[in-house]
Amino acid sequence: MKTLIQLEEAAIFGLGIFLFSLLDYAWWWFPALLLVPDFSMIGYVFGNKVGAWAYNIAHHRALAIAIYLSGIYLNNEAIALTGVILFAHSSMDRMFGYGLKYEKGFKFTHLGEIGKK
Repeated sequence: MKTLIQLEEAAIFGLGIFLFSLLDYAWWWFPALLLVPDFSMIGYVFGNKVGAWAYNIAHHRALAIAIYLSGIYLNNEAIALTGVILFAHSSMDRMFGYGLKYEKGFKFTHLGEIGKK
């Protein structure tokens, strides 16, 4: 099942790359911004509950899609870019086993415990 999820997330990550290609940005912007959503982990400085909430908001694909579509609707490429980066980043994370976080700690995710063998 893990391999199937990783393949699915790789395909969704590919969709993120495709959506980025539709925007009028140089290609170097994609890798330069791809890890920016991980700054949401700073929320863990304020405890597991705030950290999980901040991380999950920055890694929620429905929010990413809503931001992207808002950018398209408003004809604002910066907003669309934000949505694409959030979308692609969350898929990349899930491809590597980093899921949405539970409030009991960073390593507890909807995909299982990080680092558990």
